[in-house]
Amino acid sequence: MFVELMPLLADRTVLVTVARESDTTIRLNVCPKRTKESDNVALSTPLSFVGTPEELDRDFAKELAAYVETHRQLSSTLAQAKAEMEAAAKAAQEEAKRKAEEKRKPKSPTSTPALPSANPPASSANPDPASPTTSSLFGPTPDAPSQSQQQGGLRL
Repeated sequence: MFVELMPLLADRTVLVTVARESDTTIRLNVCPKRTKESDNVALSTPLSFVGTPEELDRDFAKELAAYVETHRQLSSTLAQAKAEMEAAAKAAQEEAKRKAEEKRKPKSPTSTPALPSANPPASSANPDPASPTTSSLFGPTPDAPSQSQQQGGLRL
């Protein structure tokens, strides 16, 4: 009986009470104590056996072992669920914080400003507004003066 109780005793105090139920039966209670107020009450559910001394001698140890194993599994499951909930809460808080920071940041334009090109437009090549030039993206148009003519017209 005590070998079966050892895993349960590793985590908490266990009260064991024995009382005479009738002339031929005994009631045996195993009551695990809560280790702290925040413990789930399911971990302090008592186990109660009623039987003759012979039945308790024969069956109590294996029933106690099954109870302790179930108790340990429940404790482990509760600890895992608590850890998962804490991780989910932390992730939700971080997501909310990230969204709040994004809202605080000024909106940047979606398009980046154009960088000045290495070749200035034709209007900047010829500072004299009186002599307009015509050029296209692919070079001077036939009615436009050539580049050498444009450069000759520059004044310093």
